[in-house]
Amino acid sequence: MSCPICGGETVQKYRPFCSKRCADVDLGRWMNGAYAVPSGREEDPEEIANAIEEALRDEFEATGKKPH
Repeated sequence: MSCPICGGETVQKYRPFCSKRCADVDLGRWMNGAYAVPSGREEDPEEIANAIEEALRDEFEATGKKPH
C-alpha cells in the first residue's frame, strides 16, 4: 500500500501514511475543509442560521454564560 499523500511506502505506526508528516498533512486538509463529505441535499441558509441559533441557545442554557 502506498501513502495517499506522497506515494511512499506506508509504515505500520502511521498507516495508511508513511510518516507523521504525511499524517499531519492529511489532518490539516480535513481541518481546513479541503476534504468534504458531499451532501445529498442543497443547503438552506435560513435552516443553517436557525440551527446555529438553537445551538447557541442550548449552550447558553447549559452554561448560563453568553457565548462569545
